[in-house]
Amino acid sequence: MGVSNFGISIPADPATSTVLDDYSVALTALLDAIAATAAQRDETGGTALHERTLIRQSGLLLLTIPKIYGGAGGNLNDALHVARRIAAVDSSLAHLFAFHHFQLATLRFYAPETQWGALFADTATHGWFWGNALNPLDTRTVLTRHDGQFLINGEKSFCSGATDSDMLVVSALLDGVLKVTAIPTGRSGITVHDDWDNMGQRQTDSGSVSFINVRVSESEFLQSPGPLGSPFASLRSTVGQLILTNVYLGIAQGALDEARRYVRESARPWLTSGVSRVEDDPYVLRNFGELWTEVAAARALTDEAQSKLQKALDLGDRVTPEIRGDVAVAVSTAKVISSRAGLNVSSRIFDVMGARATTRKLRSDRFWRNVRTHTLHDPVDYKLRELGVWFLTDEIPKPSFYS
Repeated sequence: MGVSNFGISIPADPATSTVLDDYSVALTALLDAIAATAAQRDETGGTALHERTLIRQSGLLLLTIPKIYGGAGGNLNDALHVARRIAAVDSSLAHLFAFHHFQLATLRFYAPETQWGALFADTATHGWFWGNALNPLDTRTVLTRHDGQFLINGEKSFCSGATDSDMLVVSALLDGVLKVTAIPTGRSGITVHDDWDNMGQRQTDSGSVSFINVRVSESEFLQSPGPLGSPFASLRSTVGQLILTNVYLGIAQGALDEARRYVRESARPWLTSGVSRVEDDPYVLRNFGELWTEVAAARALTDEAQSKLQKALDLGDRVTPEIRGDVAVAVSTAKVISSRAGLNVSSRIFDVMGARATTRKLRSDRFWRNVRTHTLHDPVDYKLRELGVWFLTDEIPKPSFYS
């Protein structure tokens, strides 16, 4: 079954499971609903409570939870394809949706099945929406021992999806060692701040979270193998990178789709073009051709990376450093190209849309603002350096929280 992009049928990635077929109606309804208000909500900012409710009601939060634990039985590749489609109409909501599944994947990477299985089952039973407070670069959050338990104190930044979440994955330092825990967002001492006011991704609620004497029991720590504790566990960072890649790609697709729709409905040919219809303007056609090829190239590389990642995930603890390295190279390659495609396409759509398309009410600049904000997550220059080292010396990327 193919997916439609700009009216052209594109074969689905063979690694995608048939589970998505069961959600096709719900996903279409969700996309239609959020697309109708995306531009206005971009201007308003704040928390998209209504739209988050629609995501909850769609059942898609259960997509990557195995059926044995009450979920849909899909895989991460399914979730990434859904995130890409959501990003084409609203990249903020795609970010929130994908980061929910990122937290679920984190549980599976860092904890034994007895632990992550119980959390998955509770997620399915209670309809939990997971948020992120695992930012390893922000080391202001620390753990101390107290009365047989632990206390978290400090602050985390870039906590995407923490607002309106039910559970948080939190990292903190205990005696200088990074620990990761899964705790309720509503626990006493946790304050989610409404302080995200950036130029793009305006409804990702990616502000800060404060922790004041937040009690954590030892059983709530993700126990084994822990962060980067095995080649399989270190795949977590490639999942995060591929989430970003799909958001960038979705934005590029959405921007191009917006330009196509606007040109068909509202644009006029240039006075010296010698044509009466904008569809016949040779420079409009040339620009659309160039932008299409950029998106198509990014899509092909992203699908290849996703396929490699899913195969590695299916291996579980049989993942070797070499397999992990191959995945990292594919993901970094796709991320670089998708970053460039997102930035270029979202800027150049105005070359075909024209001056009138810059009116504020259309907010067509949101595609560029969103991808420009998001691509600063970690510099692609360092991805290019890693790829250069790998290509020249055969040294695979060293596992870290960002590669």
